[in-house]
Amino acid sequence: MNKQAVTEGLLFVVGEDGLTLSQLMDILEIEMEEAKEILSQLKEKYEQESSGVRLSFLGNTFKLTTKKEHKEYYQKLIENPESNTLSQAALETLAIIAYNEPITRLEVDEIRGVGSSQVIRKLVAKNLIKEVGRSEAVGRPILYKTTSDFLDFFGLATIEDLPKIESLPEIHPEPEESKDLYQSRYQEEFQNSKEIEEL
Repeated sequence: MNKQAVTEGLLFVVGEDGLTLSQLMDILEIEMEEAKEILSQLKEKYEQESSGVRLSFLGNTFKLTTKKEHKEYYQKLIENPESNTLSQAALETLAIIAYNEPITRLEVDEIRGVGSSQVIRKLVAKNLIKEVGRSEAVGRPILYKTTSDFLDFFGLATIEDLPKIESLPEIHPEPEESKDLYQSRYQEEFQNSKEIEEL
C-alpha cells in the first residue's frame, strides 16, 4: 500500500475540514514520525511548479489549498458565464444548508447520501454560503450558513422568508425512501420559492 497516495486521497476527501496528524496516524495505523514524513514528502511534491495545489497547515489541520499565484485564473472561472449556473447538486446542497443552518459538510453529506465537498467549495466561491465557525462535534468540523448574496439571489428579505416545509424527516434519515422524500421535498419547496435563474 502506498501510504502517501492514501494520504493524498484522504486530504481530497476531507476537503475544507482538513486532516489532523492524529487522524492520519489512527487511519494509517502509523507512528507520529512516519505520519510527519509522509506529510513532509507531500508538501515537497506540491511545491513543485507542476502542481496546482499545496499542502497547508491551518487551524490545527492539514488541507489541500490552491496556489495564490493562480488566483486570477480561478477568478476567471467563477466569472465565466458557463460556470455561473447552479447545478441540481448545488441547488440541493444550498437548500439543505438554508433549511438547517448552521450545518456541517458531514451533515449535508448524510442528508444527500453523497459527498458534497466540491459543491460546497463552489457555493463558497460564489459567496452563496460562508463559514461561520466550528461545531462542537468530534473533529470540530466547519459550520456553514447562507449569505446576504443568497437572500438577494432568491429575492428573500430574511432566511425566515423561505417556504415552510412541514413534517420533514429527521436530519439523519435512515431508510432510502425517507432520504429520497427528504431530498425531493427540499428541492421542490426551495425551487418554488423563486424561479431559478442563472447567476
